Amino acid sequence: MPTPLTWPNCHNSRDLGGLIRSDNLDQLTPKGHAAFAAVGISRIIDLRDVWETEAFPSPYRADPRWLNIPLNDPADPAIDSDDLLVQYRTLIDNYPHRFATALTAIAEAPPGPVLVACHAGRDRTGLVTALTLAAIDVPAEAIAADYATAPPQFPAEAATMRALLTHVDLNHGGVVAYLRAAGLTPNHLAALKNRLSAVPAHQPPPAADAH
Repeated sequence: MPTPLTWPNCHNSRDLGGLIRSDNLDQLTPKGHAAFAAVGISRIIDLRDVWETEAFPSPYRADPRWLNIPLNDPADPAIDSDDLLVQYRTLIDNYPHRFATALTAIAEAPPGPVLVACHAGRDRTGLVTALTLAAIDVPAEAIAADYATAPPQFPAEAATMRALLTHVDLNHGGVVAYLRAAGLTPNHLAALKNRLSAVPAHQPPPAADAH
């Protein structure tokens, strides 16, 4: 189950155990930066468009841990729909290599928790998180429940994510087949499974002699 993180003034941050998802880090206060530093994040994957990173620079933009992997491109045709599921399906169907690039960055990150973030922490972050969890065999209901775990200002319905995962199953042969076709290797999939754990990254691991 996702564990909420208190990172003032981020509003949509939670720990999935080895993978942390969040909204834009430019909102962090000094206390937020201290809380962020305490986690020991090894890689920061910023999914925002280039113009967003320039208009609202990440405070970690000069940090070697920071990677900008946009899921959108200014040259992309406009998605003419306010329906989130339509938008998600369009991104998934048209740009599998972008998602594979993001998941490769998670898999190849140095030891330590990886952070994935966008502007609100719901849509682009939600898609990359969902694919990551599905790739390591997390049940669809749990993935949908995590997606729906969002503050009121970023409303998200579990049914949207369930429908998207069903779409991937029916049209791409499942998430693993989708990612493999886009370039993710078996070693990457194994690395994702090894990286994500049941212990939230912000909590100390149990003592060696614990039972």
